[in-house]
Amino acid sequence: MSQMPQLSACPSCEEPLESGDRFCGACGYDLSAVPARPQDNPTITMNGSVPVQGAPAGVYPEPPAAPPAGAPWPGPGPDGSGAPGAAHLPTDLPGTGLGGSALPPNALPPNTPPPPAAPPAPAAGVRFDRPPQPDGYATPAEAYRTQPDEYPLQAPDPRVSAEPAAPAAGTGGKVCVACRAGRVDDDGYCENCGHAQPRERDHMEQESGPVAAVSDRGLRHHRNEDAFAIGTTALPDGSPASVAIVCDGVSSATRPDDASAAAARAASETLLAALPRGVHPQQAMHDAIVAASRAVNSLAEEPATAREHAPHQNAPACTIVGSVVTSGLLIVGWVGDSRAYWVPVDRSAPPARLTEDDSWAAQMVAAGLMNEAEAYADERAHAITGWLGADAYELEPHTAAFKPDRPGVVVVCTDGLWNYAEAAEEMARVVPLDAATHPLHSARVLVGHALDGGGHDNVTVALVPFPAVPQGAGSA
Repeated sequence: MSQMPQLSACPSCEEPLESGDRFCGACGYDLSAVPARPQDNPTITMNGSVPVQGAPAGVYPEPPAAPPAGAPWPGPGPDGSGAPGAAHLPTDLPGTGLGGSALPPNALPPNTPPPPAAPPAPAAGVRFDRPPQPDGYATPAEAYRTQPDEYPLQAPDPRVSAEPAAPAAGTGGKVCVACRAGRVDDDGYCENCGHAQPRERDHMEQESGPVAAVSDRGLRHHRNEDAFAIGTTALPDGSPASVAIVCDGVSSATRPDDASAAAARAASETLLAALPRGVHPQQAMHDAIVAASRAVNSLAEEPATAREHAPHQNAPACTIVGSVVTSGLLIVGWVGDSRAYWVPVDRSAPPARLTEDDSWAAQMVAAGLMNEAEAYADERAHAITGWLGADAYELEPHTAAFKPDRPGVVVVCTDGLWNYAEAAEEMARVVPLDAATHPLHSARVLVGHALDGGGHDNVTVALVPFPAVPQGAGSA
């Protein structure tokens, strides 16, 4: 078990603390709930040049200490001078093991699953992000385009506008969206064809100033286990900041839809409360992921009548990815395999992936045992090594800061989208050219791209234009 970190100030009210305090004397905050801050990635200047790929782990400078709340930012570049540093693509960032240490280039970290030649076996610190198959394997990547429907009765394709329905005979009730004739009963099923009607979370859209998000159940799943939260606020100097959080419930866990909703809400509320107080965005993102983790953990602590299993056994779980965009700084934070991408407005400049998956495939690539194509074609590719939940091996929030030198848009999404546009170049090709000025329309286009590809998973995407623009600006 990790030791309680030594804190000089309360992370909630920022009042000074005495050594050894368990609770804050000012606000009563439980200090034992705050994990030690990980070694986050330093701020990276992003420009139009493309660096050499494949730098080994450990060659990057040690990250600076976390800036105190209220410290001036954006901070200096990686060299500490404030001048633009060497250009890096985020995919150059070294992978990290379960303890936060860098993965050596030719060795497996502890608890890494066996190499491809060995039969896959469940290991501590690894779980599958989909219900297990009968033989214990995760769903292969190829199955996305070949497997049969999981549920024979599906809602109509959300990409197609249905013809106006005739009123149900002899009733004034809701009309079935599938057969367009039967009446929907109080349980939400059609009395004519028996089809379950779409629920509120089956398709969600939201726009908040310049930020927009869309989430869809997809074409194969019986419910939407993704969730998102977006918002805008102002920093102490009056400049704008945009926030987007996307969470993906772990399907093999209990109540994954509740987990993702709780995590997205907690993370968003934490960020939107901290940023106006002057907390550095990277610190705020770290704290938001911790808050999301506590929210998901609390779902496993409910009375036995409100859960299917005991705590720490198949507890509710989800992944999380988020972005904070200001006038000059782009922050991402994540746990799991949901991702963030950078797509510049000038498409002649290179796009980039801003996150590294907590997954079996990413560990294999980082350890130099497989290339990316081989790793993601393996049955174990989507076994995740990091998640939020009471049965998580260890909470290890990742955060990174970037200073793009040109306008662009941040794509924050679940694997229901990036499975159909995995490489940064592929994602840039499907993001509309006007995404920075029409984010809601562009988010709909991206969800449609995933549905056109098969829609085998829930699909959620949020688009955040960079630099941040004042509240009230958005899709025309």
